[in-house]
Amino acid sequence: MNSGNQDYRTKRQAMVRQQLAPRGIVDKRVLEAMARVPRELFVPEHLRAEAYEDHPLPIGHGQTISQPYIVALMAEMLCLTGRERVLDVGTGSGYAAAVLACIALEVYSIERIPDLAAQARENLDKTGYTQVHIRCGDGSLGWPEAAPFDGVSVAAGAPSVPSALIQELSVGGRLVIPVGSEGGDQQLLCVTRVSDSEFEQSGVGEVRFVPLLGEGGWA
Repeated sequence: MNSGNQDYRTKRQAMVRQQLAPRGIVDKRVLEAMARVPRELFVPEHLRAEAYEDHPLPIGHGQTISQPYIVALMAEMLCLTGRERVLDVGTGSGYAAAVLACIALEVYSIERIPDLAAQARENLDKTGYTQVHIRCGDGSLGWPEAAPFDGVSVAAGAPSVPSALIQELSVGGRLVIPVGSEGGDQQLLCVTRVSDSEFEQSGVGEVRFVPLLGEGGWA
């Protein structure tokens, strides 16, 4: 291992110790995934020195890669055991999909911007997460032919919970999504499907994401 790789590995471990665990991330599998996935390879090269800092970073096309804590929080909220099929809406650079691939059986990821979808595929292949399926399309409509999903994670803010994503949940499955205003604060919600027709919803706090564009999001 060269000194550069070792330096990033040290930063990943520090991120887990200093940013994630002290703020309440307790799922060992999530912490291990965050310590394993090389975040520096999912951000623009000129921003790699900031890869493990506690804030989002731009990845082009008006999009961002979420701060590490938010990625870990959303993954933990899904309560995955390793046997689940998960839908990731808003692939971006592919980082969250890589984290989910460490803790789920199979990951399906949707990105609406073709250039980002292609870049994410390249990033995931380069880092060995080839089990992530990627498509370019309207993430607010989900991936119906691959449904049902045991978990759905949405990395963009919606005006309300998209009905298509709720209907693609398996019974017992969880949907984690920011809901609120298009350019302001949103509430990070967890929606659990408790039966074919019943759902439970809870919120964990305020967040701010780019808007979810599409038929089930913002026009």
